[in-house]
Amino acid sequence: MTITTCIFDAYGTLFDVAAAAREAAAEPGREAFAEHWPKVADHWRLKQIQYSWLRAVTGAHTDFWEVTQNGLDWALEASGLAGDAPLRERLLQLYWELSAYPEVPAMLDALKSAGFNTAILSNGSPAMLDGAVQSAGIGALLDDVLSVESVGIFKPARAVYDLVGDRFGCAPHEVLFVSSNGWDAAAASGYGFTTAWVNRAGDPMDRLPWTPGHVLSDLTTIPDLAGA
Repeated sequence: MTITTCIFDAYGTLFDVAAAAREAAAEPGREAFAEHWPKVADHWRLKQIQYSWLRAVTGAHTDFWEVTQNGLDWALEASGLAGDAPLRERLLQLYWELSAYPEVPAMLDALKSAGFNTAILSNGSPAMLDGAVQSAGIGALLDDVLSVESVGIFKPARAVYDLVGDRFGCAPHEVLFVSSNGWDAAAASGYGFTTAWVNRAGDPMDRLPWTPGHVLSDLTTIPDLAGA
């Protein structure tokens, strides 16, 4: 089967979601936060994802920015930092400027040079995604940035994966879908995409009806996997 289109999840896949907490912890005057930041970053991401699932299954959709703030508020309270308003404001500001992983620009450039369609498919709101793409300087390497806001439900709803075929006119088997979320890659496999799970942390495989087609430690080999 020939791959024509390479689709990427955004947060945790192209963009380092721990960067906001890590960078804030390194700033002068935040020494007290430095001992908490790894736990805050982990809880923030976990709750962000959990809240997106809960909103999807209950039909209580909102944009990803509200989910992101809700997740951070839980994480800060769990670490005894709920009263630090300047810290909260700074962390949210940094989330709009997340760093891309080091291999991302060269990987996307290789795909574009080989003639593949490239795009993001994300739970993120359009404004959030635009901020991250521009901050990382990868806009010219993407054909589109697709947000769940156009269908009003978060992943792993099938309506989200439908956006790829609607935009690029491709069949599911022509798509290589890449995500750092094992559940996302698994659900996309069930949808019919060729999938790669970027398992940077070495986590166990999720127990789901489907499994990712490939498991990688980073994005370096994506062009080879696509057939570039």
